[in-house]
Amino acid sequence: MAKLPRLTPLQAEKMLLKAGFEMIRSKGSHRIYLKENRRIIIPFHPGRILHPKIIKQVVTCVEGPK
Repeated sequence: MAKLPRLTPLQAEKMLLKAGFEMIRSKGSHRIYLKENRRIIIPFHPGRILHPKIIKQVVTCVEGPK
């Protein structure tokens, strides 16, 4: 498997919105996005890079099922 890109929360948000996800709500520094029956939570902490597990979830959600 190829290396995952390093993403900031804003970059991940752009990817999700482009893929048709909607921000349904936020609580504290976390934003929740939904598309059909898929839900993903992105933590928004300024100046921090997302954890690789979260990046993998974002990429999987954007690409869709194979």
